[in-house]
Amino acid sequence: MIVVNTETIPGKRIREIKGLVQGNTVRAKHIGKDILAGLKNIVGGELKSYTELLVESRRESMTRMLAQAQQLGANAVVNVRFATSSITAGAAELYVYGTAVIVEDEIPGQAVQQAVQSAPVQQHQQM
Repeated sequence: MIVVNTETIPGKRIREIKGLVQGNTVRAKHIGKDILAGLKNIVGGELKSYTELLVESRRESMTRMLAQAQQLGANAVVNVRFATSSITAGAAELYVYGTAVIVEDEIPGQAVQQAVQSAPVQQHQQM
């Protein structure tokens, strides 16, 4: 499955749009990790437990979105975006969404050939 955050995929053309797909997860913080994070705030640095929590959340959300895309028969998801929101104190949602599509390889020169075929024909007269 091809997953991109752009509208197009280089070398591919979108043959069919299957629709919006999404995945989400709601995660709560662990009280022990909160205490350690509070201490880390004093001295500074990366909050590795929160980084791990976000990595797991992104992975779970993406897995759910891709499963939905596969159910629709898609082979790619374009325009993928992530969003987060606070649900309650200590819990947050990570949401991912995109457009499920079927893509196929572009035939080299196909775009040029189509442009030539659709260009207006001009006739020249000799004098």
